[in-house]
Amino acid sequence: MYTYNTSLKPLQIGELTAEKPIIQGGMGVGVSRSSLAGAVAAEGGIGIISTAQIGYDEEGFERDQAGCNRIAISKHIRRAKEIAGGRGLVGVNIMVALKHYKEHVQEAVKAGADVIISGAGLPMDLPKLVGDSVTKIAPIVSSKRAAQLILKMWAHRYERTADFLVIEGPKAGGHLGFSREQLKDVEALDYDQEIKEIIACKKVYEEKFHTKIPVIVAGGIFDRSDIDHALELGADGVQIASRFVATKECDAAEEYKQAYINAKKEDVQIIQSPVGMPGRALRNEFIKDLESDRKPITKCYNCLEKCDPRSVPYCITKALIVAVRGDIKNGLIFCGENVDRIHEMTTVHDLMQELCY
Repeated sequence: MYTYNTSLKPLQIGELTAEKPIIQGGMGVGVSRSSLAGAVAAEGGIGIISTAQIGYDEEGFERDQAGCNRIAISKHIRRAKEIAGGRGLVGVNIMVALKHYKEHVQEAVKAGADVIISGAGLPMDLPKLVGDSVTKIAPIVSSKRAAQLILKMWAHRYERTADFLVIEGPKAGGHLGFSREQLKDVEALDYDQEIKEIIACKKVYEEKFHTKIPVIVAGGIFDRSDIDHALELGADGVQIASRFVATKECDAAEEYKQAYINAKKEDVQIIQSPVGMPGRALRNEFIKDLESDRKPITKCYNCLEKCDPRSVPYCITKALIVAVRGDIKNGLIFCGENVDRIHEMTTVHDLMQELCY
């Protein structure tokens, strides 16, 4: 049995404090909305809502995706905070690759998001978009090079730095900041060393701006031993996504959750996303069909900034919506590397207890 090294310390992000240094990762479309994020915040963690096509079930979505998404961002942030009851923090994950990235950031700030985490691209303009609001911002980085590039640009262009950093490793779910070649042999990457180098490079900006930049490690974090390992590397907290899917509070359909519970190691596959990045997902009929032919797109949902419906292999919006609604054969189910270790349904309370005590 694993013995905990120490009790977990609260996570301090500027003047904001999370009692537990655990961020629930953002998962779209619709997997992490207000029910899940609010429950995590209520336990003293940081609950994250994914804004990717968040309004998929709003009336009028088929004709006005952008408008419905803005409505849903505001609604789900407010609702998550109500569920949290004044505990923890509530934030959003906004992909840089989104066509309406700017509007999503502005709507989240307006709705009172405590934090914005941004990846699937380099969020170079994020400081400008949040302005002088109290919302804290963090880029998702997977390499020292990306971290240095973003921190240098933010310092030069906006005379500010990140409020915290999320380092997302090669075992994460969804879109990955690694090449297919790198993902073929994850262990050869020696990613612990990369984490240490990212932590070292941000110290320059801590000194420059006289502030602490907490580091959050994500990707493959499954249990308390993983959390302790990340902290030993110098991290201040962790981000966990896949484990929160198999909870009663998760916003996805029950069939989606059961797909995680029933997943085997051999079901996990690296795919190519229309976002232009590799992604980790569960191999199902949808994935198998793509191996022989693309799925023609008959309707564009205006989700990605750089997407040509005539050439991409499938519509990622349609694929993710189909899955989150429960059709696990014909939709896209993103997942983390360790999904096969999830064997039962739980609650956010019990999972947080398991991870923290």
